[in-house]
Amino acid sequence: MIKQHFLLRNLLFTIIFIFILSGILIDGPYRALTNTLHLQLIPSRLINDFIAIGGIGAALINSALVGLTGLLIILKVKTLLSGPTFAAVLTLMGFGLFGKTVINILPIITGVYFSGRFIGKQFKEYIIIALFGTALGPVVSFIAFEFGLTGIWAFGGSIGLGLLTGFLLPSIAVSMLHMHQGYNLYNMGLSCGFFGLFAAAFILATGHEFKGGIEWYSKPNLFLTLLIPVLSLSFIITALISKGKKSLTDFKKIQKIPGRLPSDFMVMESTEGALVNSGLIGIIGSLYVLVVGGDFNGPVIGGLLTIMGFGAFGTNLKNSWSVVTGVIISTLVFGFGLNSPGPILAAIFVTTLAPLAGEFGWKVGIIAGIIHLVMVMQTGAWHGGMNLYNNGFAGGLTATVIVAVIQWYKTNKTEFSNSFRSKK
Repeated sequence: MIKQHFLLRNLLFTIIFIFILSGILIDGPYRALTNTLHLQLIPSRLINDFIAIGGIGAALINSALVGLTGLLIILKVKTLLSGPTFAAVLTLMGFGLFGKTVINILPIITGVYFSGRFIGKQFKEYIIIALFGTALGPVVSFIAFEFGLTGIWAFGGSIGLGLLTGFLLPSIAVSMLHMHQGYNLYNMGLSCGFFGLFAAAFILATGHEFKGGIEWYSKPNLFLTLLIPVLSLSFIITALISKGKKSLTDFKKIQKIPGRLPSDFMVMESTEGALVNSGLIGIIGSLYVLVVGGDFNGPVIGGLLTIMGFGAFGTNLKNSWSVVTGVIISTLVFGFGLNSPGPILAAIFVTTLAPLAGEFGWKVGIIAGIIHLVMVMQTGAWHGGMNLYNNGFAGGLTATVIVAVIQWYKTNKTEFSNSFRSKK
């Protein structure tokens, strides 16, 4: 475990350093840093592509700073890096490209800390909830920069609401997990979406309307196109250097794991096997974006970083292909474009439902993917775009319905069979 921790720590610090250095080199020090500061002071509800707003350099630096914040907190509370924490840091970096900033995540993390202290829990017990709970960062930014408040009222209101959000999240997260029983990997997406419904309702009750369109970077850029494939290859090479062919053997074993929460592939098999799995997921995801003619921008690269992170915590190639296929089928049936923002993000993030296919088979996976696309095209409006994990919200609702139907069927099938036998 200690060797695994240091391997992951060094790998993550290297990625963060590369993002910062690349950002400075691409846009120049002055422009990159001033635009990074600008990103801290804007609304960040879905979908705000930080590359479109602040440029490639600023988006990369913001991503690195958000990821660094999470990594330093993990190290500060002396939590070992493994599947969940690895996924959390990459998810932070991913959404640091479209929605999360250091300013809007810290109040939520602090709120989770106070929640733990309130009931006598150590912060490290809630670290995963704290890091993934930053999906509600736009709630903080909204009050500070979009709601119409100024000065101390904007500052105090945003911090206060952020603290309250974080304080309530642990209780909500535990309840939401029971709903889908671990078959939605982005459980905090469901939890944050649930909270977001109430936040949006109160905001709308004040007479405020959610305005603003989609900021979506669509210019071809070689660096952005190659970023995830190169990063994915580095994962695979790191694994092979560390453990040789055994990492490939462990990768094959990971494909047999259904992926239901909590499935830490790094503990169940090996860190190296999980890195190979993550790397291949990143490469295949990038190929999909290329094939459908999608844009490599903040949201898409952020999505790919996220699923690479969950390549260590529930998602593998075997349990994810069918849910993606379901989204593709649903997209074509309902007349959406495969490369338009909603469907392409759904095809990436639908892997949150991979455990359904891993546990119940590919047919259930395809059904889940079909339902997911329909749901995710609607759910963003429900919470006003303030839950960055909108696919996790839609995935949680989809998983809850499917699991409920499957369990109902199995229970009643057994009761019917027993009743039939007794009559005979």
